[in-house]
Amino acid sequence: MSDESVTASNPYEIVSVEKTDPPPGTEGSDWYHYVIAQGPNIIRGYRQGALSAVKSAVAEVVEQLNQRRFGKRARVNLITIPKKKKS
Repeated sequence: MSDESVTASNPYEIVSVEKTDPPPGTEGSDWYHYVIAQGPNIIRGYRQGALSAVKSAVAEVVEQLNQRRFGKRARVNLITIPKKKKS
């Protein structure tokens, strides 16, 4: 099975969210390192905040990534305007 077919059939998913030291060049506390994967594709990142807020934010990123795989799903509000009658 090729990498393309693996990524086409596998959604992105959260692999881990773990407490960590602040990334280089940053300050503060409550930093978390997260890993998102889709087959061989790996996304690693850092986020600061409470664990529940970080998990929620990372889950939202995963949801958006999975939506992008199938094209944009924009919300469209179509309004039909009746044509004016000619006199």
